[in-house]
Amino acid sequence: MSQASQPQPTSSSGIFNKILLAISVGFSAWAYLKARPPPPKTLGSPNGPAIISPRIKLRDGRHLAYEESGVPKETAKSKIIFVHGFSNSKHYHPFATSASPGLVKELGAYFVSIDRPGYGESDPDPKRTVKSLALDIEELADQLNLGPKFYVAGFSMGGQVIWSCLKYIPHRLAGAVLISPAINFWWPNLPLNLTNEEYSRQLKRDQWSLRVAHHLPWLTYWWNTQTWFPVFSVLRGHPARISPTDREIFSKMFSTTDPVKLNILRTHPKQQGDFESLHRDLNITFGKWEFDPMDIENPFPNNDGKVHLWMGDDDRIVPVTLQRYIAEQVKWVNYHEVTGAGHTLPYADGVADDILKSLLKDQN
Repeated sequence: MSQASQPQPTSSSGIFNKILLAISVGFSAWAYLKARPPPPKTLGSPNGPAIISPRIKLRDGRHLAYEESGVPKETAKSKIIFVHGFSNSKHYHPFATSASPGLVKELGAYFVSIDRPGYGESDPDPKRTVKSLALDIEELADQLNLGPKFYVAGFSMGGQVIWSCLKYIPHRLAGAVLISPAINFWWPNLPLNLTNEEYSRQLKRDQWSLRVAHHLPWLTYWWNTQTWFPVFSVLRGHPARISPTDREIFSKMFSTTDPVKLNILRTHPKQQGDFESLHRDLNITFGKWEFDPMDIENPFPNNDGKVHLWMGDDDRIVPVTLQRYIAEQVKWVNYHEVTGAGHTLPYADGVADDILKSLLKDQN
């Protein structure tokens, strides 16, 4: 036989490359499916959560659920929109549950507490940004006829939303209060030595969770549902994040709340699924912001309103040292620090009253 007619040996390296390619494609498909969050449960659908609260329809077709409390809106001296925190809903409203009814009546305070997008009975917002919820709040105020000026109050991650209100809708605000507001370690005006120190004090599992939310937000769902590594500690109620006063408040809440209502408090926040509520919260809170709160100009240059920031000095979720630094830099913020209080500050005895009095004492 001639050399041309002899069979050519098959290249082993070529077969190996094909196998590697097949494995790579298969792994990529598996990883994509694992990283992709499931669709949320559709509100009002046969198999979805029921809609029992009043809602408004927003400009883009989404709905925002709310709950009213306090004095009647028609006779109110002040109207306050409350924004809840992480893994909460409109039912976690300290002014409705912890403030003195007599003080609320004396101050003439009307409250409207909202479910943030993806929480409770508010539709998810797949296009949610740092700015978008401030615009939702403004539209809610208009549809509920709250007038040209209203107050905003927020707790924890809901407190962080108030910075967005101060940035994007300051002309609509009569005053604002941020209660234990979440902090983004990547805000550029925070000193690097201070953020590095506080970041190193976070649990290792949380350091990784925050890195994922900031640098790889498309992996947040997978990271917080996988079982190979510990997930964000707040999702699991890690004891290191709970101060003694927090524990007392939780114990009192669980022992005095009606079991049916307690079940609602536990299940209502994330009834549409974890991604559109909890995981998107992490991506927004610790993601890349469009502004730094320390760059916001005084929203009340004519002294016709006040901004208050309340913190507990034993908060084990939000670093108090970073909060103090922000308050020092933003001169127009009135800073209040409560000794011995933890993250659940507004639910401690008497604190909700103190917050309301400081916010509304100068109202016309």
